[in-house]
Amino acid sequence: MAFSEPALRKQLGKYKFRDLTIEELRNVNKTYPNFTFSMNTYTFKDGSQKDLLNFSGTVPVKYGSSYNMPIRLWILDSHPFAPPICFLKPTANMGISVGKHVDAQGRIYLPYLQNWSHPKSTIIGLIKEMIAKFEEELPLYSLSSSDAARQSELLSYIAKITEGETDMKAKSKNGGGKTEGCFNKVTVVGAGDLGTACVLAVAAKGAADKVVLLDLSEGAAKGGIMDLEIFALPNVEISKDFSASADSKVVVLTVNSLGNAQTYLDVIQSNVDLFRGIIPTVSHYSQNSVLLVASHPALSRPLSLRVFSLLLPR
Repeated sequence: MAFSEPALRKQLGKYKFRDLTIEELRNVNKTYPNFTFSMNTYTFKDGSQKDLLNFSGTVPVKYGSSYNMPIRLWILDSHPFAPPICFLKPTANMGISVGKHVDAQGRIYLPYLQNWSHPKSTIIGLIKEMIAKFEEELPLYSLSSSDAARQSELLSYIAKITEGETDMKAKSKNGGGKTEGCFNKVTVVGAGDLGTACVLAVAAKGAADKVVLLDLSEGAAKGGIMDLEIFALPNVEISKDFSASADSKVVVLTVNSLGNAQTYLDVIQSNVDLFRGIIPTVSHYSQNSVLLVASHPALSRPLSLRVFSLLLPR
């Protein structure tokens, strides 16, 4: 909705400093009248949720040419004594350029946010710094129509696997066959308990036309692998050859390098060394796949981005 002070007063009933917040949003609306406001549920990193006021719109950025950068700011209920949570809001034909001030999910990190202090800090001041940083390094780029379509298709497929709904199930319900040229292939790398469980889950959901389990262990098959071989599940292939993963739509890495008496960083470094031998090969055979990593120990977002920047082919 557009800025409406009576409506905002009603929506901000649980905000601790409602009058101060509305006064500041009034100034924001004068400077950026294109912003729209709404109340939505925000999910924090710890999984907790809260209904928060948020507004979205575009800010002008000059980087050679002029661009309108779509952003979304969430206002905490302790505003203005706590900074907003800021995100880019890219359209379907935009990609996020991960950098010093933006992560892969589009969340924006700025010195202004870290040093937030009322009454010196304001949303107008925050947006001004945001524009200045974006003019140094554009946070978004345009996808070609084919890239945008591929990205949308892959994300949709991942969502359907997660939700237990697949194109194959939909086709079976409609009584139709498989669409010509459409082949959903999932590869799971690692034949331990987790890898075997992933294969069984994908196969049980009917989420792929073919599931490949890459067994990287040396020696004879063990445990879950033997079970899979005994049951001979349809559309499931077990292989030790990376070429079997060719043209996968999704590749799931379940391999980990764990040892005795290792520190947290030692395990991470061991995984990095292990992935260095896997990811370039997987990328060679499935250049347009989505890569999902079940890592242990779990990596924080900035650290995981740093790790993968070291692994991806140059």
